[in-house]
Amino acid sequence: MGGNDQQAYDRGTSLFSPDGRIYQVEYAREAVSRGAPSVGVRTGDGVVFVAMSRASSTLMEAESIEKLHKLDDHLGTASAGHVADARQLIDLARRQSQGNRLRYGEPVGVETLTKFVTDHIQENTQRGGTRPYGAALLIGGIDDGEPRLFAADPSGTPNEWKATVIGGGRSDIQGHLEEEWTEGLSLDAGVELGVAALAAHDDEFEPADLAVATVTEADGYQTLSVEEIAEAFDAAGLTTEDDEGDEADDADDEE
Repeated sequence: MGGNDQQAYDRGTSLFSPDGRIYQVEYAREAVSRGAPSVGVRTGDGVVFVAMSRASSTLMEAESIEKLHKLDDHLGTASAGHVADARQLIDLARRQSQGNRLRYGEPVGVETLTKFVTDHIQENTQRGGTRPYGAALLIGGIDDGEPRLFAADPSGTPNEWKATVIGGGRSDIQGHLEEEWTEGLSLDAGVELGVAALAAHDDEFEPADLAVATVTEADGYQTLSVEEIAEAFDAAGLTTEDDEGDEADDADDEE
């Protein structure tokens, strides 16, 4: 009987276990932790998103991997976890943002939109016939001239951050962010910090394996080219395989 009771709590999406846990939400968080990491950094000028978007096969078109998304001119988001689940939440956020402009004639607030999305996520943790979303989002943008960054997890909890990560490698990446983030970072420094933070977990990637976007009051949502990412790569003190090959060739020439 004890085993059957345990299975009932394990399978139920809207039941607390005797020790106060909702197992399906914990499993959804595990799905997020198995995804490629995405980093968000709040700077003095805006918000930076840096996401690992490495293709799983040389035959896959890299452009088809979408980790960063524009929600509105002043809003962007990064995802981790199940891609299909994340897309549903992103579409929901876009519709709400557009509806706010049509209804009130003004852009939606970053916190207001985040809490709208997390309220929807939370409903799926207490309603029968559904399951929690196996995705987490970073939502960032400009609110009355001020950069703001929020994270939304599968439980539907919204938290505001100065810098954070969702997805795999959280311990290493978050540790690097906590050590290196400072108040009043420039936008370029924020990009370099995001790239370096991902390297703290996995340093075997190239600039083309990353997706980077910024949100500022002046320029709104902007994506960075591979060339611009490569510049941040160099500024962060990271080397590419091409650089290592050049160093090896130079060493052979000296011999």
